[in-house]
Amino acid sequence: MMDLFDTPGEELPASDAPRPLADRLRPRLLADVIGQRQILGPEAPLTVMLKANALGSIIFWGPPGVGKTTIARLLAEETDLKFVQISAIFSGVPELRKVFQAAQNRRDNGQGTLLFVDEIHRFNKAQQDSFLPLMEDGTLVLVGATTENPSFELNAAVLSRAQVLVLERLSVDELELLAQRAETEAGRVLPLEAGARRAVLEMADGDGRSLLNLIEQILAWDLQSPIDQSTLSTRLMRRAAVYDKSGDSHYNLISALHKSIRGSDPDAALYWFARMVQGGEDPRYLARRLTRMAVEDIGLADPQAQDVCLQSWQTYERLGSPEGELALAQAVTYLALAPKSNAAYVAYKAALREAKHTGSQPPPKHILNAATGLMKDQGYGDGYAYDHDAEDGFSGQNYFPEGMERPEYYAPVERGFERELRKRLAYFEKLRNRRKG
Repeated sequence: MMDLFDTPGEELPASDAPRPLADRLRPRLLADVIGQRQILGPEAPLTVMLKANALGSIIFWGPPGVGKTTIARLLAEETDLKFVQISAIFSGVPELRKVFQAAQNRRDNGQGTLLFVDEIHRFNKAQQDSFLPLMEDGTLVLVGATTENPSFELNAAVLSRAQVLVLERLSVDELELLAQRAETEAGRVLPLEAGARRAVLEMADGDGRSLLNLIEQILAWDLQSPIDQSTLSTRLMRRAAVYDKSGDSHYNLISALHKSIRGSDPDAALYWFARMVQGGEDPRYLARRLTRMAVEDIGLADPQAQDVCLQSWQTYERLGSPEGELALAQAVTYLALAPKSNAAYVAYKAALREAKHTGSQPPPKHILNAATGLMKDQGYGDGYAYDHDAEDGFSGQNYFPEGMERPEYYAPVERGFERELRKRLAYFEKLRNRRKG
């Protein structure tokens, strides 16, 4: 079920040539594909398309090693379409022209083409647009594969003519089923104790092709007795987690970190923080985002949260990696456990909307400085009450434009320091009403 990166027209190896385990285990029927029930189940999209004999263009979005190429190849066999595979990494305009011309020739002879484009997001806008006429007139069915979010990487015109189907990482149980198939194919049981076997499944990290490569290595050792997890770890290195600092993983993980902090879960927040650090994320980016979280989600409920973030940021700059990440981890923990409030954030956005709506209304004249005699004659500063001279140090005057109804933007919550600010607001409102009376 693993992806092959073969070239159209390339000769297949002789039947007695050695073949990788992943190639030998490639399913021959869609029913044999492990996992992906969300697109291959009885009422799932691909099954419905095939039953209706109406296979349309598709974009497979998912991580490596989950069967994108295999499913595309089997779709072609199920529909009697000619399977043609290209990679956007190695193909340019000349190659596309040859593929398109061949597809048109097949159509003239009564045969359709299923064009599988691996890494389709690597094509530029013009190259992606070149598929549109042939998709529309039925010359070819486009099946694209991408590990990146199609919403960001593919043209709207292509997306409007194709259905996006999401493929998921294989679960541990699905990987176990794949391992059993590998053992049947090899005619041998993996020489691993239970803990070591589980460790191999976890090392694959949801990637079926990676698992089969690991299994092939283990079988090549020709062990006479099972080994434990400790021995296994000295022979195999754990697979690096998939993380693209400029791609979809980056945005997914920073979203998970942000929402875990907002949800006051320090354990989850530390987990996602550690995932990003291990993936090679720039700690300075994380420091900046943590400071943003302190402002946006904690605000005045705990004014110290911003200071904690800035201090941890500064500590990282002085210590560097890896010691500096501990300061950022402490900030993550502090933010997750801090009282939460977005009241100031909401108030600021409301004030922005009001400012845009009210245009250029001037401040009331009584709070304007009368720098010249003419300005004084115009009433600038007339009637201004100096708050320090007022009872309780509060005059209660109006500071909004004349004729504008007094709005209420800031509504502090009953949490953290904002509980005290809520009392102060109520106190000043009480004084303001008294002055009006």
